[in-house]
Amino acid sequence: MSYGPVELVVLRFDSVDFEGEVLREIQRVVDAGAIVVIDILLAVRLGDDPVRVLEVQELEDPILQRWEPIITDAGGLLTTDDAERLSANLAPDSAVALLVFEHRWVAPIADAIEDAGGSVVMTERIPRAVIEQLVAEDSQAEEA
Repeated sequence: MSYGPVELVVLRFDSVDFEGEVLREIQRVVDAGAIVVIDILLAVRLGDDPVRVLEVQELEDPILQRWEPIITDAGGLLTTDDAERLSANLAPDSAVALLVFEHRWVAPIADAIEDAGGSVVMTERIPRAVIEQLVAEDSQAEEA
């Protein structure tokens, strides 16, 4: 079986009361076969308490029910140390979610590249905010 690229994404939430809209969208792309969620850790800071790192299995039932269905292969790639390092400056009453997922949609393309004798030389993710800024600057230049 071939694999697509695997990515770590860290999501910050300015509140610990996130309801599930993000999870619904993640579930939608999982259901579409675009990604496979491999691992998830949550780091939560309530008030001035220290950051608490939670595996999905440790979450209270209502929260667990929102996260558990999207994990298809709890691979244990993330560690508590990872979550603590990536949430070191977490503000009170906020949280981060660490997701490791595979881009399944890329696997057939990677296979075709390899079959043609090619290889991926470099990949780089350009953040959404950078693209939005470039598009806005381009629009302003066209208007001038």
